[in-house]
Amino acid sequence: MQITSKDLIKVLEAMGQTIASHKDYLTELDAAIGDADHGINMDRGFSAVVAKLVMLEGACCGTVLKTAGMTMLSTVGGASGPLFGTAFMNAGNAVMGKYEMGAEDAAKAVDAAVQGVMKRGSAILGDKTMVDTLLPVSKYMGTEEYLKAESIDAMQKVLVLAEDGMNSTMGLIAKRGRSSFLGERSAGHLDPGAVSSYLLIGAAVRLLGGDCF
Repeated sequence: MQITSKDLIKVLEAMGQTIASHKDYLTELDAAIGDADHGINMDRGFSAVVAKLVMLEGACCGTVLKTAGMTMLSTVGGASGPLFGTAFMNAGNAVMGKYEMGAEDAAKAVDAAVQGVMKRGSAILGDKTMVDTLLPVSKYMGTEEYLKAESIDAMQKVLVLAEDGMNSTMGLIAKRGRSSFLGERSAGHLDPGAVSSYLLIGAAVRLLGGDCF
């Protein structure tokens, strides 16, 4: 499957709609182990991103993604702004100048995004962060299995891995961020960043997969 810059604009619109519809849920999750503002902050950021999409007609994939990242960085409060902003900016830098992305390009962009998040947040798998959702997806997209799979099969696998990674945070003890101050009391709750990452992946997969999802 080839993903054009126009497709990416539609993906970002879908992401914005998804975050808006789950804003209260994300804030509720954050209220249990954080500052109770994750949903509000993410919605503010994606509202700003969507508002800029009209100006990105004709831009390359890298510019679309990087603009989204810079907008998130400047409008989202807390830790989410730097982390999600870095993810989109790094992804954009990885495919700068491309107007279409194939499977290898998508894998390269996602890997750059995840590596940026891990470096920015000093987080690894198992720390109860968005990395637990994103890293399994990135690792799969770097395999021959992903590159050779039918596009719909590959997207289905991506969605399953993201969901499994998100759900894994329920039993983990937070080691990064505000929730790490709770120690063992952070176990038994989903990480809000992991959930929002899953929602974003789901929005992209469903938009690109159409009726198959």
